[in-house]
Order: sequence, then C-alpha cells, then structure tokens
Amino acid sequence: MIVKRNEMKTETKEKMRGGEGTISFVHFADCANEKNIRMLAELTVPPGASIGYHQHNSETEYFLVVSGSGVVNDNGAEKPVAAGDAVITGGGVSHGVKNTGNVPLVMHAVIVTY
Repeated sequence: MIVKRNEMKTETKEKMRGGEGTISFVHFADCANEKNIRMLAELTVPPGASIGYHQHNSETEYFLVVSGSGVVNDNGAEKPVAAGDAVITGGGVSHGVKNTGNVPLVMHAVIVTY
C-alpha cells in the first residue's frame, strides 16, 4: 500500500499533555486497528511550544528528530536534542519536549505497544 502525503490525516493539538502552543500532526498511517502500534506520525513543534511531561506505560515511544532543536525532559533530566537524534521512552518512563530553537522542531514519532 502507498499513502500519498496529501491523503494523510492531519490534526493539531492545543497544549498537548499540558504543554504550550499548538502541535501539528501528519499521520503516516491510521493505526486504530493495528496490533502493536498506536501512532506513526510526523509532529511539528513551533518555536517556544512544548509537549508536556507524561509517562509511557505498556508502550515505547520513539521520537526521531528530523529538523530543529529542543530540550527533552528525559525522566527528570533535561537533555538537548537536534536533527539526527533519537529519543526512546518506555517501560513506565516519562518525558516531555520543548522547542528551544528559532525554527520548527520536526520529529517522526512511533508508539509501539506491548
């Protein structure tokens, strides 16, 4: 199956998980009926916006940073991220993301359930 970019579902979330600003999503696939994947999407976090600190139980989230830069609260420790980095959060661990740069922070996100 091929899904063209212009056919992909898009959405925005205000103050996602208690964060700031508006996060944009492009869903690469509809994962509603998939067994072990909850999300496969591109997230765009504008400068100054954030995804609030939250926990991942019975799943692992992978953020692959495509462009931009920011800070990840990685289970209580703030760490810088930039293009090419991967953020892996699962097994009850928590994280949050803030765009601290001057351009959008673009990440590909995959949530695998178990």
